[in-house]
Parts: sequence; C-alpha cells; structure tokens
Amino acid sequence: MEISVKNLGALAWAKFELGNLTIICGNNNTGKTYATYALFGFLAFWREIFRIPVSQASMDQLLRDGVTRIDIRTVVDDADRIIKQGCEAFKEQLPKVFASAEKHFEATEFLVTLDKTDIHPTAAFERTIGAAKTQLFTVSKKENDPTVLISLIVEKEKLKVPSEIINRAISNALKDIVFGHLFPFPFIASAERTGAAIFRKELNLSRNRILDQMSKMDKDADPLDLLLKVYEDYALPVRANVEFTRKLEDISKKESFISKVHPELLDDFTNIIGGMYRVTRNDELYYVPKRSNVKLTMDESSSAVRSLLDIGFYLRHVAKPGDLLMVDEPELNLHPENQRLMARLFARLVNLGIRIFVTTHSDYIIKELNTLIMLNRDEPRIREIAKREGYRTEELLSPQQIKVYMAEKTLVQLGEGRRKSRLTFVAAKIDPEVGIEARSFDKTIEDMNRIQEEIVWGGEV
Repeated sequence: MEISVKNLGALAWAKFELGNLTIICGNNNTGKTYATYALFGFLAFWREIFRIPVSQASMDQLLRDGVTRIDIRTVVDDADRIIKQGCEAFKEQLPKVFASAEKHFEATEFLVTLDKTDIHPTAAFERTIGAAKTQLFTVSKKENDPTVLISLIVEKEKLKVPSEIINRAISNALKDIVFGHLFPFPFIASAERTGAAIFRKELNLSRNRILDQMSKMDKDADPLDLLLKVYEDYALPVRANVEFTRKLEDISKKESFISKVHPELLDDFTNIIGGMYRVTRNDELYYVPKRSNVKLTMDESSSAVRSLLDIGFYLRHVAKPGDLLMVDEPELNLHPENQRLMARLFARLVNLGIRIFVTTHSDYIIKELNTLIMLNRDEPRIREIAKREGYRTEELLSPQQIKVYMAEKTLVQLGEGRRKSRLTFVAAKIDPEVGIEARSFDKTIEDMNRIQEEIVWGGEV
C-alpha cells in the first residue's frame, strides 16, 4: 500500500509505502506527525465510516426472499474506484482529524494506491449480525466460492432494524473480506499520550458532567453535539488516546493473543517500565514497581511509565495479528538503554504479525534496528556475537520487512529555470550488512564528533 500526500501541513508532497515496520525520521516541523495522523485518520475512517455500496437490488432481494448473494469479484474489479472514492470522502474529514480549520486543507491531496495483485479476499468468512441481543442475519463466504451469502435468521415480519443499518453491516463485512488484510486496525500512541494518563480522572468527570447536562437539556436539542464538544479541540489520535485511557477498567478485562500465547514479550515490556500497571474494580489506575508492594498513581509515577501506558495496555489486552501499532516518538522520556529495548520489542511484534509505524528522533532506536538487521546472517561469527550479547532469533529483522523515510528538503523544479526547496519524504537505503542509512542523525553526530575531536586534538602536530 502506497500513501501519497500533497500540501499537508509542512509537507509539500510525499509518498511512502506501508511495510511491516515503517519508520519516518527527520527534524522537527517536517511533517512526520501530519503524515502519521493522516494515515491513522484514513484507516479509522475506512473501518468506521466509509461504506462499499450495496446495490438496492441486493437489499430488496434480501428483504423479500430472506437471502441474497454478492459476487466479490465485482468488488475486486472495482477496487480502484472504491479506494479513490474513499480517499475523496476522507479529505472532507481532515479538519476533524486535525481539529483545525477547513481552509488549511483546501489544497490538500490524499491518495492510497493498491497493487491489485495484493488483493486476496478472505478464503472463508462467517459473521452474525444482531441487535438488542437478537441475531438478525449472517454474512458468510465458503472457501473457493467467489460469492458472499447474506441470510436472514429472523422472520421478515420481525425484522425491525432499518435497512440502512443492514446495508452498513453488509458493507463492513465486504470491506473485511476484500480489503481487511490491506487496511489494518490502527492503534495509535500519540506524542500527547502522557497527558491523557495523568488527567484520565478529570476527563471522566468532565464527560460525566456533560452526560448530566444532556439528561436535563431541551428535547429538541441534539445531545450528540454536546457530547462531541468534550474533545472537539483535540486531533483524532489524541481523542483516541483519551478514550482508550478512559476505558482502561473495561479494557483490562480482556486478553490479547500476546497475553495468551507470548507472555514472555510482556515480561520484556515489564523490564522496560520496571513494573506493572494495575486497574482496580473502582477504576483506580496504579503503577506497581517490580519487587515492591508500593502502588503509585500516575501523578506519582515517572514520565516514562506514563508515556508507555497506552502501549502496555494495548499489548496485554487488545493486540491482534494484522494490527497496525502507530507510535509517535516512542523514545519519549526513555533512557537510551530503554530506547534500544523498545526497538527490540518492535522487532518482536513485527515477527509476530503486528505491523509497526513510528516517527522518531532517536538515533538509539535506529542504531539498534541496524544491529537487528546486521545480526540476521547465518554466519558462525555473527551467531556468536548475537549469543554473547543476548539477542534472540525472534528479534532479528530483514531489510525486506522495513521501510524508512527521511523528512527533508529537496529542490523542486518550478519552470523557467526556477527551483524551490520543499519538504518531502526520501526513502532511506537499507543494507543487510550496515543497516539503515539515516542521514538525518549521521550528520549531527559527525558534526559533534568533529568539534569534540578538534577541541581535544586540534593543538597537536
């Protein structure tokens, strides 16, 4: 999947491809977060709002006969138009995604491009849709069958659900069958995540006050408008962090596939934060340091503990294979050694089937990923280094798994011999023997080394 943007925040234009591990590096104010928020917004919009049209003929047949079939080959053949339509509809949502004025996005372009050879509809599918604890209809697809069968499981006379809702449920199933593996479920940890951890109680109180006002308001007013005002000044990823943090008590009752099958990965995460998160039945959130009975509130905990809260709960309670975990500046508040451990954790997740998307200013994260690439060679000397330094096979990466982009200025030809410097993304080279060519960091480090060497050795002959 390739994403193209133009005139988005500081970015004049950029193209980037979503890999198993996608990294965007660069200076401040170069468009990294804009690209991240736009991608998260599109994936959320695609999954929650955008619909693949279901023909009126199919709907009429379902409501008349209790059954209808849809040939998914028609959806695959129409994929380019469907995705383009989705991108155009998403552009209208950009002011809401960024909580900014419409005028800032008048010239913005956003486009997702798929290679049709990458579209592989789900072989078999089964989903039951219900309302108010009543099962209404099923959407199913058998292996080697190009059609999707929609069947009512209640008598037509008892079907009280509006056809619009049925249409949406069928559309969501078609999206999952045809595009589910290409447009993953996104989970984002924004750079503002630390604040949500501290103020979760206050946010809950604010929301509850709004709900109380809604119960007393005029019956002709729209309660949804009032509820949405609670978070309307925040960008969508920040709102997502706030809502996730607000629901930790319910979230903590679930178990992710990592908790069930790979608990050792959670042990690695515990080593990074130096303890465990705990949510009580009264929705009290605590951090408990290892080998201690002390319970610390988020106010009392370190900034590193707060910055990794969302990621910790996602890994333990929510994560599924095929997800896209997006982290804006994973190095926030972390010691260099823990930044290295985060890089190794990301590699483990990639090898378990979770895609990772990060923006970073951390040379330590990039250098550690380089190590994981360079150690992935079947040579006795390399294997010995990996064993001696404590690296595991499940942490190693191949260059093919990684896409790295540098946000930097390039000269653009404007015509008549005129050129202008514009911000864009430039793909970095990734070599199996030396890793990622991270020019953004290398020049800064080389300048520092040069100055210090001159200070120390400059007077010697």
